[in-house]
Amino acid sequence: MATLPNPLPKLASDPSGRSLGLQLPPGRLIDMTDQGVWHEPLLWHAARTAAPGNWSALGAPAGRAGLVPVLIDLGGSQGGPEQWDLAPARMSYPGDHDVEEVLEDFWEEWAAEDEEWPGLADAPTLNADPDMRAAQIADALAGEGPSWFGAPHLALVPARRSADVPAAIGWSGPVNHENDTARLGAVLRSWEDRFGIRVVGIGFDVLAVSVAAPPTTVAEAEAVAAEHFAFCPDNILQGSGTLEAYASGLIGEHVWSFWWD
Repeated sequence: MATLPNPLPKLASDPSGRSLGLQLPPGRLIDMTDQGVWHEPLLWHAARTAAPGNWSALGAPAGRAGLVPVLIDLGGSQGGPEQWDLAPARMSYPGDHDVEEVLEDFWEEWAAEDEEWPGLADAPTLNADPDMRAAQIADALAGEGPSWFGAPHLALVPARRSADVPAAIGWSGPVNHENDTARLGAVLRSWEDRFGIRVVGIGFDVLAVSVAAPPTTVAEAEAVAAEHFAFCPDNILQGSGTLEAYASGLIGEHVWSFWWD
């Protein structure tokens, strides 16, 4: 995984984050991986569960410091990220992978023999600011809205962009589908460009992204559903059962969630 200068080590001696232009609540640095302690922190997360408004308050200042916000679930049966077997040494760089090659490879592995890869979906019209949409979805996940997370905590990750966050922390949630999360990160980057997504929440094996430009027609939704099937087959195979049924739930939807068995 290609790396940037990591500002997180400064928080070891400056937990308030003032040297980075931040005002952080109490929190902790995570450096535990599947190979033991990593040479630098992979992420920081707040000690208290997230509340509406936390994302907006820290998001812009964190960005100026080279950090990307994300909600991390500490309430699952597998515990928090220090118990997730984070594997940064196993990750390549999302920018080194071609999104269509990645999705076509997955499609050929999981689709029926007579189903050809349909190609990438066209980008709909952006109808919201992606960062504002991310803040809205983060507030919903941290509040009383639908949530896939038992105890979401606001976290900060050193990464170039939101799509790179899973690979940057060495997240291995999709390990039964793909060992190198950076390949999925290439897809997330493309979705960031085409649909204005932001990675908003990560659990042990769950990923949630906000969507600023969701599909608005059946045809658009079915094209996106094909990409979702390649990206995360369990969404369909252990969910709606068919791409058509799955696609119907994507029209106008501002949050996409994925779960790998």
